[in-house]
Amino acid sequence: MIPEIDTVFFDLGDTLRFVEKDLNHIKKAQSRLVELLETDEDPVSFHEKLKSRYKGYRVWAMENAAEAPESELWTRWLAPDFPAEKVVPLSTELTYQFRQTNGRRVVVDGGREVIKELKNRGYKLGIISNLISTSEIPEWLEEDGLAGYFSSVLLSSLYGKRKPDPEIYLEAARRAHSLPQTCAYVGDNLNRDVTGTRQAGFRMAIIFTTPEVLSSSEITDANRPDMTIHNFRQLLEIFPERPVPVGTAP
Repeated sequence: MIPEIDTVFFDLGDTLRFVEKDLNHIKKAQSRLVELLETDEDPVSFHEKLKSRYKGYRVWAMENAAEAPESELWTRWLAPDFPAEKVVPLSTELTYQFRQTNGRRVVVDGGREVIKELKNRGYKLGIISNLISTSEIPEWLEEDGLAGYFSSVLLSSLYGKRKPDPEIYLEAARRAHSLPQTCAYVGDNLNRDVTGTRQAGFRMAIIFTTPEVLSSSEITDANRPDMTIHNFRQLLEIFPERPVPVGTAP
């Protein structure tokens, strides 16, 4: 007998949250980076230099399926020309502001509704995300009143491993006290989110993307999702209310 799904995990970027290009938000973050490091460089030019250096870090991170601690990210990759004793205490705030230079992050349309309804239907919920920041997501969940909805939140910045390494999925399941074969994962990247869940033994991999992106993607046996959705609210059609365990009071 195939076990029922009792836990649903979500990716963050381009799944549960999207970036809005708010120019004022971006400029404020660029200026804050310069202010924190006390450099007289132009904020826009300095940010471009950081982005160029970050590309090198990304290559290393993806090749090793690893995430460096924020202190190492800045002392080794992004700001090696600044004194380490100055950079290390600022690394958490620097990473947060560097992330903000992409724009303002907002919850996907229907996201709160779906999260709350799935929780009401009896599912354990979790987050598994490749992310360089340690503070951004805990703060966001608290501010939006969503922290209590997730049994397991595992970020590569805190765990050290990145998707598609199956270990990050397995660890997230352990923290949720769930078996991999009873877990589903909702993400947007075929080659990262599907292959990782397959190797970890998750029961279902769901890709949330647009028809245009999907049509231009190469789908293989290794990255083929179990289901594809184009509207986040479709998850409520996939996951019905879970049965109340025998002996549980109404």
